[in-house]
Amino acid sequence: MNKVELLAPAKNYETAVAAINSGADAIYIGASYFGARHNAKNTLEDIEKLVNFAHKFYVRVHVTINTILNDYELKNAIDLVKNLYNIGVDAIIIQDMGLLKAAIDGKIPPIHIHMSTQCDNRSLEKAIFFDSLGVSRIILARELSIKQIEDICKNTSCEIETFIHGALCVSYSGQCYLSYANGGRSANRGECAQPCRKKYSLIDETGKVLFKDRYLLSLKDFNASESIEKLISCGVKSFKIEGRLKDVNYVKNVVASYSELLNKYAERTSSGRVFLDFEPNINKTFNRGYTDYFLNGRTDCFDFTSPKSKGEKIAKIKSVYNDYFTIDADLVPQDGLCFVHNGELKGFLVNRVIGNKIYPNKMDGLKAGLQLYRNYDALFDKQLKSSKTMRKIGVNFELNNGRIYAIDEDNNSVSLAFPTGETPKDIDKMKKNLVSQLSKTGNSDFYVLNTSIFDDKIPFIPISEINEIRRELLRMLMNERLSNFKRLVQKPIGYKDFYKQNMDYRANVLNNEAFSFYKNCNCNIRERALEASKKIPSGVELMRTKHCLKYASRLCGKSCQNLYLVDENKKYPLKFDCKNCEMVILNP
Repeated sequence: MNKVELLAPAKNYETAVAAINSGADAIYIGASYFGARHNAKNTLEDIEKLVNFAHKFYVRVHVTINTILNDYELKNAIDLVKNLYNIGVDAIIIQDMGLLKAAIDGKIPPIHIHMSTQCDNRSLEKAIFFDSLGVSRIILARELSIKQIEDICKNTSCEIETFIHGALCVSYSGQCYLSYANGGRSANRGECAQPCRKKYSLIDETGKVLFKDRYLLSLKDFNASESIEKLISCGVKSFKIEGRLKDVNYVKNVVASYSELLNKYAERTSSGRVFLDFEPNINKTFNRGYTDYFLNGRTDCFDFTSPKSKGEKIAKIKSVYNDYFTIDADLVPQDGLCFVHNGELKGFLVNRVIGNKIYPNKMDGLKAGLQLYRNYDALFDKQLKSSKTMRKIGVNFELNNGRIYAIDEDNNSVSLAFPTGETPKDIDKMKKNLVSQLSKTGNSDFYVLNTSIFDDKIPFIPISEINEIRRELLRMLMNERLSNFKRLVQKPIGYKDFYKQNMDYRANVLNNEAFSFYKNCNCNIRERALEASKKIPSGVELMRTKHCLKYASRLCGKSCQNLYLVDENKKYPLKFDCKNCEMVILNP
C-alpha cells in the first residue's frame, strides 16, 4: 500500500494538538508574519512547542510563508526561515520567487520547500517547471480534474499535494486581485477581504437583470471524500484540509473523518493509533453545502443563497402552530436551524423540544413543507468539546535473557537489565504481575500491544519497582524515537528555463530578487505585481475562475449580450473564455 499524508490546518498550538490526536500526519500553520491567513499568527516559541509534540508521533510541521514580499520583507522572511529550521520545522510553503531564489543561492538552510497553491499550479507545464528546479513538493490548484492530477503525478518526481476539503476560493489561487482593487487589501499579501462572499447582481448590456442581489461568487465547500481512492491511485502524496481560521471542533471532526477514510486505502506517514471517542460526521460541522468541484467534471459548485453555513439536511416541517412546529427529526434545545426564504438563508434557535414539537426562538417564515437544515448541532458540539480523543504509540514489551525490552511500532528499541532479587515463590504470579503492571501506561504517549515473557529466570520484583521500570523504559523509548526521527533535507535546486518567455503582473513579482529569479529562468517580466502600484488600470484581469455565471444562467453555448457583475460601487465587465471553460472579471 502507498504511504500517504493527511495534512491538517491549525491556527494555533491547541488546534494543532487536536488535529494530531485526531489522526493528522502533518500540520500546516502560520508564523508571526508572511502567511496568507493574516489572522492566524503564531510565535516561534509556540511553533517550537508544536514541533516537539508532533515529532513524538513522527508528524511533520509545515509553516506557511506564502505571501508575496517586498524587498525589505524578503530579508526578514529569510531570517524567519533560518529560525524555523533551527527549531526543527520540516517544511516551508512559499509563493514568492525571491524566497525560492534565496534557496537556490544558499541563503537559507536545506529545509523542504513546498510550492504553494498560490503559485497558480494548475497546469502540467507549471508542475514540470517546479519539479525540474528540484523543489520537494507542489501544491496543486483546487480546480483540477482527477485526470489532470494523474497526468501531473505521472510526469513529475516530486511530491504532489492536493486539497480534499474546506472552503473554495472562487478564483485560481494567486490570481485574484478583486480584494486589492476594491479596498487595497491584497489576497497575495494575506489580507483578502473576501469580496467573493458579497452580494452582486448580474445584468446584460441592455440593463436586463439575470440575478438580483445574490451571492454570485460564493461557492459551496469542497468535499473530495468519494474520490480519495482514485486520488491515491493517481499518486497523490498529501491530502490537504483547508481551514487555518477554523475552530478546534471543526478540525477535530474533519481530520478524524478523513483519517478513517484514508486508513481504508493506504498506509500513513506518521505513527500511533487514534483512540476516538466520537463518531466523526462532516455534515455536522461548518459547511456551505458540498461539491467535489471539478474532480469529476463540471457541477453546480455554487450556492447563491448565502455564504454562511447551511449544515446538514434534516427534514421538512410537518405542521406549524402558534408558537411551535412539528417535524420528524431528533432535535435538542440550542440546536441551530436554518432554511431558504426568498433566496436568502434564515436561521433560528431551538428553545424547547417536546416529542416532535419544536419551540423555536422565532417563528418568522416557518411553514409546513419547508426544508430545514441544522447548522449547529448542540449535542455534537458538546461531545467534541469534551472529547478526550488521544493518540498513542504502540509498544511491545519483551522479557528475555535477563533484560526487559520496549519496542515501539516503528522498531525503536530500548532495554533495562532485570533488577537483582530473590527467586519468586510463585513464578506464574510474578509473570502475571509483570504483564499487568507493564500494561498500565496511563497518561503516557504509549499503549501496550503485547507483553511476551521468554525468560523463566525472573527475580521477585515489587510492583512499585515494576512501575518505575515501565516509566523509565517509556522515557528512554521516547528519547530513542526522537533521536531516530529522520529530518527531511531539501535537495539542491537550481535555475531552469521557464515555460513562458514573458509574464505580466500575474507573475506576482514584488521584489527585485523575484525579478532576478525569472530573468535567470529566461523569462522576461514585463510588469511588476499589481500591489506595486496604487491604481489599477481599466481592463485588467482581476479574477479568472472556473466558476461561470454564463453556465449558472443556463446560457452555456448560447449567444447573449455582454454581461456585467454589479455591486453597490462598481460594474465589472465579464469575459468568457469558453475554449478553456473559464470566466474572467475585468477592472471597470
